[in-house]
Amino acid sequence: MTLATGSAAGAGGSGLTLLILALPIIFLLFLMFNQRRRARSVNEAQSQLQPGQEVMTTSGMFGVIRAVEDEVIHLEAGGVVLRFQRRAILPMSMVGSLGGRPGPAATDQGDGGTADGDTPTDTDGPTR
Repeated sequence: MTLATGSAAGAGGSGLTLLILALPIIFLLFLMFNQRRRARSVNEAQSQLQPGQEVMTTSGMFGVIRAVEDEVIHLEAGGVVLRFQRRAILPMSMVGSLGGRPGPAATDQGDGGTADGDTPTDTDGPTR
């Protein structure tokens, strides 16, 4: 092996090493910028919440916004109005885009029936 071929092989090897080291760094930068973009779009959607809008909480509860205060959202789910911090609410338009699976929205049964139309039956007490 001559001195010229030895230095050429060494230069190519260091370029490959730089490429192997640079790929994970580029991948991490891509993930970081993608997460920032996603967080910005969620913040924008949360700032535009309005009464009557169907939403999902971060814990997975579906409901309809009844009132919006400064940082508090009044959410109706199953006939009960609950208070949530604005950051815990996602509009249904965002649910599918963030990787979650949109489910059925909470509906008011009104007549006390079940979702499949059967009437609930009374029991004599709690079952053990």
